[in-house]
Amino acid sequence: MHVRIKEVKTLSDDWYLLKKTTFDYRRRDGSWQTMSRETYDRGHGAVILLYNLARRTVVLVRQFRFPAFGYGGTHDGYLIEAPAGLLDAASPEERIRAEVAEETGFHVQHVRRVFDAFMSPGSVTERLHFFVAEYDASQRGGAGGGVAAEGEDIEVLELDIDAALAMVADGRIEDGKTIMLLQHARLSLFGAPAAP
Repeated sequence: MHVRIKEVKTLSDDWYLLKKTTFDYRRRDGSWQTMSRETYDRGHGAVILLYNLARRTVVLVRQFRFPAFGYGGTHDGYLIEAPAGLLDAASPEERIRAEVAEETGFHVQHVRRVFDAFMSPGSVTERLHFFVAEYDASQRGGAGGGVAAEGEDIEVLELDIDAALAMVADGRIEDGKTIMLLQHARLSLFGAPAAP
């Protein structure tokens, strides 16, 4: 036992749950140190990269993110991302199939989990489940765009994998989960860039 919880205070329970916890932590040398940390609990999530090997394409989405916009007024708030969402009591596989249909219009049945990651473990409790799935045009049953009642206004992008990686390099793609999946795609799915 290396942690003893002393006190937990709820600071906010509006959009999600923000808590301040005071605890004792046993250091590697055996001594105990009292610490205090704020944690933001928004639940766990899932993210997916749709890819087409024959066409060397991936499907991403573009949407407005207020925290990116609000950061110093230097960003327009629009981010290019892989489709993602919170689990909301569903399994990661169930939720990501529903989320990708809502956001992109593609209905994929066979999704493959590639890894899990804590995205900001210094303050956010979220653990993200990363998936990939092959797609083709026959699987597109709608326009996507997200759920308007949830404030979603999503543009669907189909990009060449090399163009998407170039967008990471030049800063047009700045979303961490998307960068991770695109790098996975380069290393494990597509291989070297296409010949000119």
